[in-house]
Amino acid sequence: MLKLKSVKTFVFASTVSLAAATGALAFPDKPIDYIIPFGPGGESDISARFQQPYFKEKFGQDLVVSYKPGGGGAVGWAQLNSMTADGYTIMGVNLPHIVIQPAQKDVGYTTDDINTFYMFHYTPDAIVVTADSPYQSLDDLIADAKANPGSVTMSGSGKATANHLAQIRFDKLADIKTTYVPFKGTGASTTANLGKQVKAQWGYTTVGAAQGDAVRMLAVAMEERHPLFPDVPTFKELGYDMVGGAYRGMAAPKDTPPETIKALSDAFGAINADEAFRKQMLDGGFAMLDVDSAGMADFMKARKEEYLQAATEAGLLN
Repeated sequence: MLKLKSVKTFVFASTVSLAAATGALAFPDKPIDYIIPFGPGGESDISARFQQPYFKEKFGQDLVVSYKPGGGGAVGWAQLNSMTADGYTIMGVNLPHIVIQPAQKDVGYTTDDINTFYMFHYTPDAIVVTADSPYQSLDDLIADAKANPGSVTMSGSGKATANHLAQIRFDKLADIKTTYVPFKGTGASTTANLGKQVKAQWGYTTVGAAQGDAVRMLAVAMEERHPLFPDVPTFKELGYDMVGGAYRGMAAPKDTPPETIKALSDAFGAINADEAFRKQMLDGGFAMLDVDSAGMADFMKARKEEYLQAATEAGLLN
């Protein structure tokens, strides 16, 4: 499983040294187009908006956020490599989306087509119940599921998503059978939970942050407890080796020069190392991640193996 690294101190020196050595303009010397392959208002949009002022402050240029929704992100990712590969067009990327989508069918891109240069956070999976739920603990939910296989209904965002894969994986770890009920997005899944249409929700720590006292989280899929929820145990400390959620980062067209990829990776690493930015993200219920371009191949290999195994075992892949 993923081990969160200590945050490194990033220095965006490559731009300065390159400019000094060649007389060329430092990168970036104009605004960068930051395309979110979903509609506005979701967590991909929110976290990108958090990055904007820090990019402007550190590098003197704007991140211009725009949207290209469709196909759960597939419309944007299928077009990414046709865009100008000069570092001034980047796109948000999400896991497990970019692994599961092309494994299920032809969506116009493959996982290896996506040139991800930085992963900066994830929204940890969490089991969420209403404040008045009879499930006071994870053990309570497990006991009900063991006594009544299939009767514990759990809402989640979509099929073959982070929520769905978490449900599949946890059922296996806990040796239980629950019933996953997919909804179109986390908002609809949360509404179903609050409205007692289901017994619990496969959501995220961000649901806990947004809903406050209306909900109770039984466990979170993190290495350590989230600082915003010090009383909520991790799955690991309860005996279930489970860390993960919906991962988010940025990618550039595949033909972007390696030195530009490194410059982009260093730039967003500098933002991720900023304590004010980190606090803003943690206060929103996100968990920080630090995977740069140099470490991306190993990170993606591990995630790909994990997701494809879970999806295959669950019969989600043909």
